[in-house]
Amino acid sequence: MSAPVESYKPYTLTQTLTGHKSPISSVKFSADGRLLGSSSADKTLKTYSISLSNPPTSPITLLHDFHGHEQGVSDLAFSSDSRFIVSASDDKTLRLWDVTTGHTIKTLHGHTNYVFCVNFNPQSNMIVSGSFDETVRIWDVKSGKCLKVLPAHSDPVTAVDFNRDGSLIVSSSYDGLCRIWDAGTGHCIKTLIDDENPPVSFVKFSPNGKFILVGTLDNNLVLWQGILSAYMLTGAPFFLLLLTVLMCISWTCVLTVHFLGSLLDPRGSSLSLSGVFHFLDGLSPGSAMIHLQRLWNFSTGKFLKTYTGHVNTKFCISPTFSITNGKYIVGGSEDSCVYLWELQSRKIVQKLEGHTDTVISVACHPTQNIIASGALGNDKTVKIWTQEI
Repeated sequence: MSAPVESYKPYTLTQTLTGHKSPISSVKFSADGRLLGSSSADKTLKTYSISLSNPPTSPITLLHDFHGHEQGVSDLAFSSDSRFIVSASDDKTLRLWDVTTGHTIKTLHGHTNYVFCVNFNPQSNMIVSGSFDETVRIWDVKSGKCLKVLPAHSDPVTAVDFNRDGSLIVSSSYDGLCRIWDAGTGHCIKTLIDDENPPVSFVKFSPNGKFILVGTLDNNLVLWQGILSAYMLTGAPFFLLLLTVLMCISWTCVLTVHFLGSLLDPRGSSLSLSGVFHFLDGLSPGSAMIHLQRLWNFSTGKFLKTYTGHVNTKFCISPTFSITNGKYIVGGSEDSCVYLWELQSRKIVQKLEGHTDTVISVACHPTQNIIASGALGNDKTVKIWTQEI
C-alpha cells in the first residue's frame, strides 16, 4: 500500500494514550510544541505535556482534564501563545479555557445547534466557529461577544480555519461548498461549487497560506492553490479586467465571463476551457457572477494534487500538513489507518496501522517528527508516532 520515497524514514508507534471514555473527536498540538490536546464525546478535553529536551522518544504525560461541557466535545484549538484552548461542543456552546489551570474562562453562547468546529486567528484575539445551525460565527476573545454571524451554508458546517495572517476564513459544509470569507467584514469572497457536489468534510489552509486542503466524502483529498494568482481578461472594446482567482489544483481552474473577449494566463497565452466546475464571486457591490470551469489542457497539468487510497465516506476526518522533515499530507481513514502522502508526488509513502476504529483526527508536531492520531468508539485512544532522522 505504500510507495518507497528516497530517504524517507518510516514512523513507528511509540505511545498509546488512554483515558477518554468515548470516541476521540480531535487532537491538536500547541504552537510551541509543548502540549498535545485531545477532545472527546465523553464531554471532556485532555492536555498532555511534551518534553522538548529529548524528543521524540520521551514519554508524553497527562497534564489536565477539562470538565464543564454538558455534551460531547467535537473540536478544540490552541491559541498561538499556547495559553488558552477553545472547545466546540454538542451543548451548543464554546468554552475558553486556561491551559495552566484547566479552568473555564468564558462560555460563548449563540449557536442554536451543535458546535462542530473551531479555530483561533493567528493573533488569538478572534475565534471562528461552525455549527450544525449552518452558520459561521466570529467571536471576540477578550469580551466573549459574537462579532458576526455569517449565514454561511445550507447544511452543517464541518470545518473553519483562518489563513496565516488572519485576514481570511475558509469554511466547508455538507452542502458541498467551500467558502472564503473576509475575516474583517464577514463578506463572502468566493464560493466553490462542484457539480458532483460531494459533501465537504474538511478544509484547512496550508502553513504558508498558499493552498487549501479539502476533504470530501468520496475518498478524496484535494489541494487547491490559494487566492494568489492574478489573471487578465481582455474584452471588447478596450479594457483589461484584473481579477484575483482561486485556482483548483486538482483541475487547475481558470476564469471565463459573460462578455466577448479572450482569457489570458499570466504569460499572455490564450487559454481554452472545458468542464463543469463553477465558481461564484462573493457578489459584493459591483461584482458579477463568474463561472469557473475545469481546464484540462492548461500548461502541463503539474498543478494536479488529489490524494487517494484512504477510505472516507461517512465521517468528517481531519487531515493536516507535515513539514518538519519533507512535505507530506497526513490523514486518517475509516479503515483504522493513518496515511502519509508525499505532497508533490501524491504517492502514499506509509500507512500507519495500530488503531482499531476510524482514525478521525491527526496532528503533526510543529518542530519534531511526531504525529498524533485519535480514533472513534471501538478504540478511544490517542496514538503517538515518531520518526527518527
